[in-house]
Amino acid sequence: MKRARLAVGAALALTSAWALAQNAPESLLPPGFDEPVSQPAPAPAAPAPAPVARPTRSAAEPPAPVSGGQSAVSVASSADEAARTPANAEAVKALESLSLEEIEKLTPEELEEALGVKPKFDIPPAARRSMKRVGILDADEGGMKAGGFTKQNASLVKAALDGNRGQLVSRWGHILLRRVLASRLDAPKGMNPADFAAMRAALLYRMGEGDAARALVQDVDTGNYTPRLVDAAFDAYVATADFTGMCPAVFLHGGMRKDPKWEVSREICRAFRGEGNAALAGLDRALSRETMPRIDLLLAQKYTGAAGKARRAVNIEWDDVNDMTPWRYALTIAVGLEPPQGLMDGASARYDYMAATAPMLGLERRAAAADRAGGAGILSSRAMIDLYSQIYANSDVTGAWSDRAERLQDAYLGADPQARLLAMQELWNGAAGIQQRYSRQVLTAYAAARFPVDQQFADAAPLLIASMLTAGLDRNAMRWASVAEVGSTSWGLLVVAAPSRSAPVKADALDSFIGDDDSEEARKSAFLIAGLAGLGRISESTRDDMASKLDIDLGSQTRWTRMIDKAADVKNPAVVALLAGLGMQGEDWSKMTPRYLYHIVSALRRVGLEAEARMIAAEAVARG
Repeated sequence: MKRARLAVGAALALTSAWALAQNAPESLLPPGFDEPVSQPAPAPAAPAPAPVARPTRSAAEPPAPVSGGQSAVSVASSADEAARTPANAEAVKALESLSLEEIEKLTPEELEEALGVKPKFDIPPAARRSMKRVGILDADEGGMKAGGFTKQNASLVKAALDGNRGQLVSRWGHILLRRVLASRLDAPKGMNPADFAAMRAALLYRMGEGDAARALVQDVDTGNYTPRLVDAAFDAYVATADFTGMCPAVFLHGGMRKDPKWEVSREICRAFRGEGNAALAGLDRALSRETMPRIDLLLAQKYTGAAGKARRAVNIEWDDVNDMTPWRYALTIAVGLEPPQGLMDGASARYDYMAATAPMLGLERRAAAADRAGGAGILSSRAMIDLYSQIYANSDVTGAWSDRAERLQDAYLGADPQARLLAMQELWNGAAGIQQRYSRQVLTAYAAARFPVDQQFADAAPLLIASMLTAGLDRNAMRWASVAEVGSTSWGLLVVAAPSRSAPVKADALDSFIGDDDSEEARKSAFLIAGLAGLGRISESTRDDMASKLDIDLGSQTRWTRMIDKAADVKNPAVVALLAGLGMQGEDWSKMTPRYLYHIVSALRRVGLEAEARMIAAEAVARG
């Protein structure tokens, strides 16, 4: 049976005006970033893409999606007019060749496509939004200025976004990059605004920020989706276990994808539109054809069976399942189940990032996930405290997590400072690993800020200060300056975290810190020197002398360092933050080099992001 389908294509012309690079660690860069510096001539602008043939229409193509200064109403009215044009002879002939029974089996979307009357937009013209500026965080709300990327080269903005794998060594670096990606931004000149939103949403997804990615794609009208934005939206909805949220795009742009997950999503959406029996029949056919692993289709059937009257009991068996995927995990929690622990042992942190904000999961599972999501920057200290408060107030939660919630209350309201410190130490020491321990420091940040300054607790001060700084409580942390011995770890944290400093740090104090540093390869000392140099708190001679003692190189240049320095020179915080995120990729702080830390801190300070620069430098010293 031949069916007319709509085909949608897009072409993007990219030129080269500025470049990004990273030289160490080399493996973190997208291809081509470690090539020698060159000055290529600007490529000629590509011609406009030719219209894609649409066999179901006899009229001219409707205008492209709303962008720039175009009027949403005028573009929409043109699209509506094109959508009402008569079907062409080929489509009519194809329908005439079908029997009445075959026509009745066509879905509404297939019939609309065959007749050439499928609408481009699913909302009224007056309600459609402009594509000029897309994002969820305005500059007045703490976001970046809208024009930060407007004059940047589109091809290299794309490279910086696509080349970032999303795993950053720094919690504060993660928070800063999320802020940039979620901001209300104009697209670079020559880049489709929908594709710009798609790249940002895709990076948010890779960072584990499913909720932010979903909010970003929802800021674009479905009628303006491009194939790339369809893919980014699909991943964002899967990351939040929101399979019905994708339905508008599935119905409006059904021809943009042909993979099994997309087809299964179509059946799920049909069920929630009232076609439950037909949807389950479609999933049965997919099961018989083995288009996807059996477990995935059974989970889809269970999810679909919850819609309308087409209910069906589905037995989920995990015996032959050997791995976990985001699609599989999202469907599992969406139907109220949890995968076997054996499948989750050693699984990627992305599942904890999904679970930490999943409202359908129990408090204990979310608290376990928060032990990784907090340290990564996905959850704030306040969000973790709220979660533990719910556990404390819920009498149905017992065992280890109930005990930890009680320890957190003791950290705030213990009978005396010693009891409060002991409660915090139990929370820190009870963590399963380094990442979990750091997340517990995020949890106790405000309790540490309330702790009284006393010389008898000087030995505990480094962890208390580090805990406060995870939430940016620098002024509370500075109360400990009076008991922090010069050259100690507490002193090292405070000297980079201090909101201001009137005099440069002296070399003898740094010598004392280096002498007491027992971290691997003196990494804390190297990060301290790099952070202070980036903040401008040591002289150039002191910087060079200390760098020589530690055998580190802060002065050599790579293409990446040149570009982040250039972005700082022109006072562009959005580009600096994007490049900083590119340079902070890695599993832990052992992947960060002092040279890169120096350039990141320096560039952030020079574009007015000194608070973020100080917190990143302090985090490096604390976690080095």
